[in-house]
Amino acid sequence: MSEESDSLRTSPSVASLSENELPPPPEPPGYVCSLTEDLVTKAREELQEKPEWRLRDVQALRDMVRKEYPNLSTSLDDAFLLRFLRARKFDYDRALQLLVNYHSCRRSWPEVFNNLKPSALKDVLASGFLTVLPHTDPRGCHVVCIRPDRWIPSNYPITENIRAIYLTLEKLIQSEETQVNGIVILADYKGVSLSKASHFGPFIAKKDGFPIRIKAVHVVNEPRIFKGIFAIIKPFLKEKIANRFFLHGSDLNSLHTNLPRSILPKEYGGTAGELDTATWNAVLLASEDDFVKEFCQPVPACDSILGQTLLPEGLTSDAQCDDSLRAVKSQLYSCY
Repeated sequence: MSEESDSLRTSPSVASLSENELPPPPEPPGYVCSLTEDLVTKAREELQEKPEWRLRDVQALRDMVRKEYPNLSTSLDDAFLLRFLRARKFDYDRALQLLVNYHSCRRSWPEVFNNLKPSALKDVLASGFLTVLPHTDPRGCHVVCIRPDRWIPSNYPITENIRAIYLTLEKLIQSEETQVNGIVILADYKGVSLSKASHFGPFIAKKDGFPIRIKAVHVVNEPRIFKGIFAIIKPFLKEKIANRFFLHGSDLNSLHTNLPRSILPKEYGGTAGELDTATWNAVLLASEDDFVKEFCQPVPACDSILGQTLLPEGLTSDAQCDDSLRAVKSQLYSCY
């Protein structure tokens, strides 16, 4: 008998196997650290990440997901789970909750996350509403620049802006460097009416719903009333969060004490040339296939994925599901 015949006899095709005999899916590719020695040291000091325990910690989180949320449709790759561990300083329980919240947000806000891909947001990207500056700050943080005045409400709803923000965050967090260093927000409210500003407010990503570390939020050219509003809400913020907000008004010298002129475009008194939005847009558009794979596939319905285990604590009935989702959306809108 030929070798080909032996192969056919001993290795039946997948089609010939019964449903219970299908081979298991291939294991995800193993993790390869891309951090420099300096970033490894920084991750150890700031995030309690120990390289010798890293894969053990990832496996521990993976086991918790499989045990406590067996129906959660999520990637279990080492690199993906590391995002959540780093965002919560390798606290297993908090990292697991962040992962659950991340997927709960995605499932409960389809108008933001469905079909989330660069080609679907060309109008927002072309408007210059947001970009990422080409240079990082002295701590290695990428600077996300948001300009609400570029949004014309009659052109598209505010959710399109939020989609563009999440698109950018998803791209940034793919980098291990960003996972360790975090990001900085620069929000420019020049020319923004008070009514439009109320749609956005000082931008903070929903920290219990996205695995990224926001190290500072710098607001420039904001309406004067912002300072009064912030003074009212500041006592209710955690001290660490409150200390990361900086309202500079039109005082660019104040901004330069935190972000050096060498990394800023001339629009903000910097020496890095004119503000360039095209480069970051090109980076996003080049990632189209990645976003299609991650965000443009059919997902299970709310009640089959969110279910009891993903509802906020204290909500147990299906009737309460709609109320909880509306609350999540309200909270997220308020962050922008």
